[in-house]
Amino acid sequence: MRVLLVDDHPLVLSGMKALIESLEPAARVMQANSAAAARHLLEHEADHDLVLLDLQLGDADGFVLLAELRELYPALPVVVISGASNNQDVIRCIDLGAMGYVSKRASTEELTAALLLVMSGGIYVPPMATESATAGAAVSLGVTANGEAQPAQVSLAELGLTPRQTDVLTLLLQGKPNKVIARELSLSVETIKDHVAAVLRALGVNTRTQAVLAVGQMSVQGGYLPGWRRPQRASPAAAANPAK
Repeated sequence: MRVLLVDDHPLVLSGMKALIESLEPAARVMQANSAAAARHLLEHEADHDLVLLDLQLGDADGFVLLAELRELYPALPVVVISGASNNQDVIRCIDLGAMGYVSKRASTEELTAALLLVMSGGIYVPPMATESATAGAAVSLGVTANGEAQPAQVSLAELGLTPRQTDVLTLLLQGKPNKVIARELSLSVETIKDHVAAVLRALGVNTRTQAVLAVGQMSVQGGYLPGWRRPQRASPAAAANPAK
């Protein structure tokens, strides 16, 4: 596993590197102490499995860099690790395509658990951010579409998603728009819209950001979806008739 750490504090870089290597001895951890260094590393070696990005960098706005990385390297998962822990920053990062948000202020146990989760393909967001972002949804995470009570510990496996809906959710979590998802899965945009609507209904949310946060909540509960696995393309027959 290849991990890129982006942080302008040497002690944080060394500490995070040591922690990651203790969790995954085979991991190759690269370090960048600035946005410029991160850009240079990725330009020459883009095949990383994960980027851990600090928002507070001396030479760039972390939000701007996050958006840039998601645009240039859409298949590369980026998880924000920041000293800030307010819900607005968390939700903004998810809006920009981050696959998770880990606070540096978390306890060692929480930080370790969060890193294990994201390194194995899960999504981690602070619980308070999840509650805040989903509070305005017409259907909360704990209630089904028809208003019946839903088990609070529901997992992704219990949502009843079809394999294709799971593929759509995987790409949706990567921040990809419907047109890109349709192209990658060799399906029509209208079909993708139907799948996205079904996924949002299953999660009990209204927006893509809420979907990411909902999956993050489920990840913490142990039912995570590998957010950056590569979905299978549709069969040649399906590709020839993309409306299906």
